[in-house]
Amino acid sequence: MRDDRIAIIDYGAGNLRSVANAITKLGYQPRVTNNPDDVLGAAAVIFPGVGAAAGTMHSLVQSGMSEVIRQLISEGRPLFAICIGMQVMLQGTEEGGWQECLGVVPGIVRRLGSGVKIPHIGWNQVKQRVAHPTFNAIPDEANFYFVHSYYVDPDDKTVIAGTTEYGVSMCSVMIKGNLVATQFHPEKSGEYGLRMYANFLHMALS
Repeated sequence: MRDDRIAIIDYGAGNLRSVANAITKLGYQPRVTNNPDDVLGAAAVIFPGVGAAAGTMHSLVQSGMSEVIRQLISEGRPLFAICIGMQVMLQGTEEGGWQECLGVVPGIVRRLGSGVKIPHIGWNQVKQRVAHPTFNAIPDEANFYFVHSYYVDPDDKTVIAGTTEYGVSMCSVMIKGNLVATQFHPEKSGEYGLRMYANFLHMALS
């Protein structure tokens, strides 16, 4: 039976099943949906991320989900955004020259610099910069799995909850109110990735 409290936004991304499977392992049955009413009616929303910024934004706008996400943020609703989902929270990205994004977090998305292999693929450490329930039972500098060529550079540095070294010290976890966003993929990050989802859902559903 589907758990209407948890919605996973379906905007055509390829990793929806792996995210849903991770949440199912935690004992929930999330609703994977492209229906704005389902998302607005949920207590916790997960926004998976795979793909390019332009395609992601086009899909969000066409489905009406861009305004839904803005509403979730403005109302302080629990939202977990992953990879490109994290990036499109900012005002715009250098990807493809320039792409306007949702603009719910001031700042821009920058391409990883020269001197490192791009895309950044594989395991890397996350340095925790704040004490937050999202990190409960996760050791500092634990490894998570990354696949990306761009990183977020928020104007307000207080939203940077975790950083990772890869050519630059980049924001890999961003927390603003009830928005939790990661550059890495928790669903591909083993025990600690599942723990992060569990921590978020505990906060959202308690």
